[in-house]
Amino acid sequence: MIDRRTFAKSLALPAALAATGIPSVQAATDEPAIDDDGIYTQPWFNHSSFLVLSEEVEEAAGEGKRLAILWEQKGCPYCRELHRVNFAKPAIRDFIKENFQVLQLNIWGSKKVTDFDGEELEERDLAKKWRVLFTPTIVFAAPKLGEAGAEAEVVRMPGYFKPFHFISMFEYVKDEAYREQDFQRYLQDKFKRLEAEGKKPEVW
Repeated sequence: MIDRRTFAKSLALPAALAATGIPSVQAATDEPAIDDDGIYTQPWFNHSSFLVLSEEVEEAAGEGKRLAILWEQKGCPYCRELHRVNFAKPAIRDFIKENFQVLQLNIWGSKKVTDFDGEELEERDLAKKWRVLFTPTIVFAAPKLGEAGAEAEVVRMPGYFKPFHFISMFEYVKDEAYREQDFQRYLQDKFKRLEAEGKKPEVW
């Protein structure tokens, strides 16, 4: 039986990629691809989403992954850096692809999104509701949703993080370490662990 995502991809993805100019294979260049909204993007992002966030969490969980919601905007220099530097590193890109579904939203966009609490809003109104004030911002959803919409967000990455801290945040969420410690303590423990193993942390 074909599930909803597979069916949608079979019908919509080739046309969507052609229409938006998103390449099916990332070009070998330092400059990231840009969609019709003028936003940097990646071919492995979830471009076939129906933008019903509770369903996106469930479908990501069905693949053994977590949902990461990436807010960006046109002309954002730090968004460009995120794509040009962080996502260009195979170790970072492969870890995220293996463990997360990335849903990209436009802080000024008009696409309709159904929030975790069932409210349907345009992207720009959802950004206001969630108090997304700058880009890039990444909101990590809980692996399972509670009754209250506020419980859906477990961690937020506010702004651009350099590669070492960036991948560490994704590891922090995957390991669900946020249940026991804050991110700063997690980083300190990671540094100590690397030091004990005689390794130098890759800061790039």
